[in-house]
Amino acid sequence: MSGAQPVGVRIRTAGKADLDAIMALERAAFPASAWEPATMQAEIASEWGRYILAVDDEGRALGYAGLRAVGVEGDVQTIAVADDARGRGIGRALLTELLVEAERRGVRELFLEVRADNDVARGLYASAGFVEIGVRPRYYQPEDVDAVVMKRMRP
Repeated sequence: MSGAQPVGVRIRTAGKADLDAIMALERAAFPASAWEPATMQAEIASEWGRYILAVDDEGRALGYAGLRAVGVEGDVQTIAVADDARGRGIGRALLTELLVEAERRGVRELFLEVRADNDVARGLYASAGFVEIGVRPRYYQPEDVDAVVMKRMRP
């Protein structure tokens, strides 16, 4: 894979056998608004997307991320890192791999939504060249939290 990865962490393409591990991370990261397993399974299998998984040397899932790309537009669907693995550069490595994949697919405009109250994620995305372009009021339910819409143009 491309980009710098934290020591002892490998990033690989996720498959349907990874659904349980991804759902465990999903539920831990987004307890009130986690996707349903069937939705996640469809995303992992979609020809329009690529889901990746960060694993440690023992094969434990530390984080995952997903990209959906159709034509010249794409979306970072999700990024989540296990609580006990945060602060090690895993989120940045996952995002970097999605950016490489988006470029490989010819994506010129990449979008994402991030919780307005998630300053760490907003900082990560800004450091990767995303700019805030709008707000979707009360987007995250049932928490009633706004989403900040961000966009990155291919350099």
